[in-house]
Amino acid sequence: MLAQQRQSAILDLIRQSGGVRVSQLVSRFGVSDMTIRRDLEVLAERGLVDKVHGGATLAGPGSADEPGFAAKSIRQQAEKRAIARRAATLVEPGMAVALSAGTTTAALARLLAEVRGLTVVTNSIPVADALYQEPRPDQTVVLTGGIRTPSDALTGPVAESAIASLNVDLLFLGVHGMSPRTGFTTPNLLEAGVNRCLVGSARRLVVLADHTKWETIGIATIAPLEAADILVTDSGLPADARAAIGEQVGELVVVDAD
Repeated sequence: MLAQQRQSAILDLIRQSGGVRVSQLVSRFGVSDMTIRRDLEVLAERGLVDKVHGGATLAGPGSADEPGFAAKSIRQQAEKRAIARRAATLVEPGMAVALSAGTTTAALARLLAEVRGLTVVTNSIPVADALYQEPRPDQTVVLTGGIRTPSDALTGPVAESAIASLNVDLLFLGVHGMSPRTGFTTPNLLEAGVNRCLVGSARRLVVLADHTKWETIGIATIAPLEAADILVTDSGLPADARAAIGEQVGELVVVDAD
């Protein structure tokens, strides 16, 4: 098989599955590791794929591209539910917790509706809505003001000022992407500022991120990986990624999807 034919076949595989590993391609095409890496380099230079640790994924949108809440809510639903269930076990009655904007944190909010004496601080309209559906008289929900983003987050100086005066036991942070080099990232500059304030307000940081967030990079860094006391992800995260993350976060928790 000619190099161009092999590269075309590799691109078809990536388009079908969203990503491939070098070892998988070596086995499939019967060529060396170096040959596959050169093929991926060619495809990356043409802007067709993104090289990641140990493989490649289909080239994604720019680092400032931000899908809306509705679009994100239909992705990796089983994984997000599993992550949310595990995160909910960390919450005890009487705690003050913060939830950032995001579809996984919104899933968590629905599970927290029955926790006694809980105070929830959030800049997320869907998170607040989930807790307002059947409000408990012994729960307090603090929704910041601010400028609304495509992710239905409230951002800007109003939100940052509200959060700066608060102290919470746990922050559950949803992220757009994570990598060893860039840490936890977001495609929205305003949202990054609010999330940094949320991190500063919390005694412990719990990051909720499904496996698709690995090596996805947004324009703004919220915090380095080592800032996370706990990272909850799903079993779709590759072994090499688990090893890289495990060296930096306080605790890596991996859950199985439904």
